[in-house]
Amino acid sequence: MTHPAQDPIAAFREAFARAQDREDHDPTAMTLATVDEDGRPSARVVLLKGVDDRGFSFYTNLESRKGRALAKNPYAALCIHWPKAAEQIRVEGHVEPVSTEEADAYFASRVRGSQIGAWASDQSRPLTSREDLEARVAELEARFEGVPVPRPPHWSGYRVVPDRIEFWFGRDSRLHDRFVYARDGEGWRCERLHP
Repeated sequence: MTHPAQDPIAAFREAFARAQDREDHDPTAMTLATVDEDGRPSARVVLLKGVDDRGFSFYTNLESRKGRALAKNPYAALCIHWPKAAEQIRVEGHVEPVSTEEADAYFASRVRGSQIGAWASDQSRPLTSREDLEARVAELEARFEGVPVPRPPHWSGYRVVPDRIEFWFGRDSRLHDRFVYARDGEGWRCERLHP
């Protein structure tokens, strides 16, 4: 992008389409940064599961470390890096839960093993042994044998509603192209940044 687009969500979709064609690894992988109630930051990789005019969605255990942080401080930053394309997109904004319908629909689309895993894992909590986890998985497989696996009450999704989106395009001599979009009423204001 040598000239900024008017709509950063549309620009993201174009960049994402390019990444799906070029990248060797999962182009949905993104770093999610949160801050807990004590002001301590934490970052981890999650998968982008939806983007629309409302924002960027991902799914997780609500009782995980990130879920607890977002319950206390509902703001987050995302960083998506596509190395083959030499592109990076950063998103910042407040976080809201996805609807029950969205969470149910996405959960139903997951492979059965991942559905069972959502029930089996007390994500981010101490685990005595791998054998304990595998035993819990076996119990849940027996419990749900022959029936659809329902979405656990502790598992849902979040949407980062952006108020800032930055596009970075790698260039020679570290003279990169950077464009930052900031919310401006119902629209966006865009500025070019120094590399």
